[in-house]
Amino acid sequence: MVKLTFGSIGDSFSVTSIKSYLAEFIATLLFVFAGVGSAIAYGKLTSDAALDPAGLVAIAIAHAFALFVGVSMAANISGGHLNPAVTFGLAVGGNITILTGIFYWIAQCLGASVACLLLKYVTGGLAIPTHGVDAGFEIQAVVMEIVITFALVYTVYATAADPKKGSLGTIAPMAIGFIVGANILAAGPFSGGSMNPARSFGPAVAAGNFACNWIYWVGPLIGGGLAGFIYGDVFIGSYQPVAQEYP
Repeated sequence: MVKLTFGSIGDSFSVTSIKSYLAEFIATLLFVFAGVGSAIAYGKLTSDAALDPAGLVAIAIAHAFALFVGVSMAANISGGHLNPAVTFGLAVGGNITILTGIFYWIAQCLGASVACLLLKYVTGGLAIPTHGVDAGFEIQAVVMEIVITFALVYTVYATAADPKKGSLGTIAPMAIGFIVGANILAAGPFSGGSMNPARSFGPAVAAGNFACNWIYWVGPLIGGGLAGFIYGDVFIGSYQPVAQEYP
């Protein structure tokens, strides 16, 4: 069964929790700055409006590297979520309370928004690329985001949140970065390959364009929730108390 727990104000506003929110803000900011910045840099260097295969590979690699570092730098403080879908998936499995998760979401979305506003400033007002799809392909994009976010959150569980994982060291953040890079290569031309509501929200804020933003909330949250339910109940099995946040 789903292990969602609301939590308490005291726990969510403890010194440890506040440090976790700050860690999520900083790590998400740096991840989005590098990820979105790579797309802007590619556009400037090529003067190409359309993304070609080389650009897709470069952007996927930049996201994979940046996420690997972001997860690593925040893992010991906040768990290194950097993504509302990851936070939701972990909440479904009982690894974080709903209330604390909401503050994680706020920190992640603020970090992504500040990153994109900074990019807009330091690039002299260059356009901030946003995620979107052509009219009529919204449902396909949602399904694509469900599948690739399921893969991401399932990887998080398997390498970082499973109590039987043992000592994986740097393998967990590396695997998480790799699955994101691979999913961008697979889904980039179709849905944008977001897997992360904050990663899509930040550029939408900076660009003032929320036209397709709902896709990148609905798809990733469903995918993350399914991964949390399946891995948490089928493989972990027993209830894990929420006394300690992941990992």
